[in-house]
Amino acid sequence: MPKVKSFCLTAFISFLGLKSIAQTHINLYPGTVPNSISGPDQEVHAANTLVDSLTSKVSIPGLTIFLPAKEKATGTAVIICPGGGYGTLLTKREGSDVARAFNKLGIAAFVVKYRLPDPKIMKDQSIGPIQDAQQAIKIVRERATEFGIDPTKIGIMGFSAGGHLASTAGTHFETRYIDEGGKTSLRPDFMILINPVVSFNDTTGHIGSRDNLLGKNAGAEKIRLFSNELQVTKATPPTFLVHSGADVVVPAANSIEFYKALNNNGVPGALHIYSKGEHGFLTYPTFEEWFGRVMEWMNTLI
Repeated sequence: MPKVKSFCLTAFISFLGLKSIAQTHINLYPGTVPNSISGPDQEVHAANTLVDSLTSKVSIPGLTIFLPAKEKATGTAVIICPGGGYGTLLTKREGSDVARAFNKLGIAAFVVKYRLPDPKIMKDQSIGPIQDAQQAIKIVRERATEFGIDPTKIGIMGFSAGGHLASTAGTHFETRYIDEGGKTSLRPDFMILINPVVSFNDTTGHIGSRDNLLGKNAGAEKIRLFSNELQVTKATPPTFLVHSGADVVVPAANSIEFYKALNNNGVPGALHIYSKGEHGFLTYPTFEEWFGRVMEWMNTLI
C-alpha cells in the first residue's frame, strides 16, 4: 500500500462537511437480491442527535462510492460497514463522515448499506449481511480500474456490529456466500475494527447483535461459527483494532481475543486500548486521535 502523505488531522477535520470529489450510490445487486423474500421496501431513515442519521429495515442493499481527487489518489480503498447492533445502521458518523476523511488523504471509500437480519425479508437471516459485504468486495475489486484503485489494496472497516461484519468478511472469505464458484477473491487485504463485536459467546459477546443476526434460539455450532476470534487462520488479513477498556456495551475483550488469535497465527496486527471512553468514542478518544493511529498503522503495511 503506498504511504499516505503526511497530514494534519486537525486541519482536515474542519473540511468533513464538504462533499467528496465523486459520490455515487449504487445497488449492490443488478437484479434479484440473493437470499431474499419478495416484499415492499420499508426502509426507514431517522435523525439522531448523536449520530445524525439512522437507517433501518434495509432490504435493498447498496454501496455509496466516495472517490478522492485524482491528483491525491493513493490507489488504496476501504469498504466501510457502519454499526448499529444488526438492528440499524449509523450511516453518517460511522459511514459518510469517515469516508470523506479517507478521501482527504487520497483513499477511496465505499460505505455499505447492508441488509439488516429479518426473517420476513430473507430466507436465512444469518448470512444476509455477509452476502452484502462479500458483494461489496467483489464490486470494488472487479471495478478497481474504473475507481482508480489497486485491486490488491482493498481493506474493510467496521464499527461495533459493523466490526463483526467486517471481521466475518476477513475470516469467512473462503466460504462464498455469493456467486458460488466465482473467481474474484473475496478476501479483504486488511481490516480496521473499531470497538468491534467479535465474539458471540455468553461472557464477552454482544448478545443483542447475536440475537439479531442468528436469532434468539441459535445453536452452539452456529454461535461458534460466527464467533470470529475462533475463525482466525494464517490467511486472515492484517488487522488494526481499537477499543475502550471502559466500554460497557461491547467489552474490550472482543478486540483482545481477536488480537491474541492473530498473534497465535502469525498475522500482523495492532491493538490500541484506551483507559476511558464510551462505546462509539462519542467523547473520547477524539476522532483525530484514533483515526490518526489508523493512518499510522496503514503506513506500516507497505
